Amino acid sequence: MSEHLSDEYVKKAQKEGYRSRAVYKLTEAIEKDKFIKPGDRVLDLGAAPGGWSQVAIKIVGNSGQVIASDILDIEPIDKVDFLCGDFTHDSIYEELLRLTGGHKIDVVLSDMAPNMSGQLSVDLPKSMYLCELALDMAIKTITPNGTFFIKVFQGAGFDEYVKSCRAAFNKVIIRKPKASRARSKEVYLLANGLK
Repeated sequence: MSEHLSDEYVKKAQKEGYRSRAVYKLTEAIEKDKFIKPGDRVLDLGAAPGGWSQVAIKIVGNSGQVIASDILDIEPIDKVDFLCGDFTHDSIYEELLRLTGGHKIDVVLSDMAPNMSGQLSVDLPKSMYLCELALDMAIKTITPNGTFFIKVFQGAGFDEYVKSCRAAFNKVIIRKPKASRARSKEVYLLANGLK
């Protein structure tokens, strides 16, 4: 806990009014790869506590849209459409599609992770399952030139997942943002241009 409280990104997030240090993982990638633009429609999967949605809504502005979803509720964010529930359930999936007004999504974000038990043999398969669901959602909802940005943990299933993304998208890059702790097995996969 003391490591968390003394973390430079935690302090920066508190000072700048963001809900989590994870915003700096996203902002670094956006600065480098310019994949969220004014007017974009963004879908934020696993949005709690809402930091990534805060970043996205600032960029897309009034002409864009941010739809956020999580099984955990979040404090409302001005101009963000939030849907509490599991997007793999038909009713939540249909509601997400309804919120798009029939339009395709420009950017699908996913910072989802299961509740971690500390046992890799349990946590990794759960995490990869969430990644597969997010990829499926991205393929179904994204524009042809859209972008998919997702947290993936390295380990069993990682290489196969990257291959699945390369089969679905024209360009796939792996990023390890500075705000991601060095000891963490997390990396971020940036895919764009739906095949």
